[in-house]
Amino acid sequence: MSDGKMAKINRFTRREFKEEEVYTFSVILCDNEIDRDCEKFSVEALKKLAELYVGKTGIWSHDPKGENQTARIYETEVVTDSSRKTADGEAYTCLKAYAYMVRTDSNADLIREIDGGIKKEVSVGCAVSKETCSVCGRDIRTGECAHRKGRIYKGRKCYHILGEPTDAYEWSFVAVPAQKGAGVTKKYGGEYSARNADALGGIMKELCDDLKRDIIRLSFLSGGGVPAALTKAAIEKMEPEELLKMKRALSGAVDDGSKGELEKSFARAAENKENDPNKSFRV
Repeated sequence: MSDGKMAKINRFTRREFKEEEVYTFSVILCDNEIDRDCEKFSVEALKKLAELYVGKTGIWSHDPKGENQTARIYETEVVTDSSRKTADGEAYTCLKAYAYMVRTDSNADLIREIDGGIKKEVSVGCAVSKETCSVCGRDIRTGECAHRKGRIYKGRKCYHILGEPTDAYEWSFVAVPAQKGAGVTKKYGGEYSARNADALGGIMKELCDDLKRDIIRLSFLSGGGVPAALTKAAIEKMEPEELLKMKRALSGAVDDGSKGELEKSFARAAENKENDPNKSFRV
């Protein structure tokens, strides 16, 4: 990390931090693609948001509790990929932010989950003063518009263009963002390549293998009488997020001795596997 980046981070700290004390990552906050809510940001709005989001905190699921603060943005940039077009034909443009966290014992697992691609998707909370209809061009905040988002009018899909941002509140880690392209980005060394993809895949496999070992160990410690073979069968095809949920459930059971629910969970997993070999088990 360059001294210039540390200087930008230390603008927000009470004392001067060293490079080894912080963890940094980049994240796509939002873009000019039409999202799941049939809305999109204009390029000019993205440029304004780039200014507003410097110094803003990252939280969880837009819940503004102080304990949910996770990271802070120290730098932003607006990036355009002229080779990629949005659904309405514009050059794809996104707001990319660079965030930092102070390395602590309590966030070591979160850092691994970010590196492993589990904690990735994000959503923004901001205010705009203009919302333009793509069909008639009217600002629906100030004038009447008979068009409805998502409907087709003479071959044109109606969506709203968000413009003139007035404030940026926060950005959040979420399970399903409105904007499909929003999320943590990673870059290993140089440009993206098959080798980099293999590196990320290796991290994911290592993380999942660790989780599976923890689940098997916790299952034994719970004393619930669940055979090891059944535990392995239940978790074999689980997604990383499902493995995390299972580990948390088992950790809680070991702590409070609630074994009955565990036996039911593993029994359901076995039944799901027997009826549909490709079906994932969810806790």
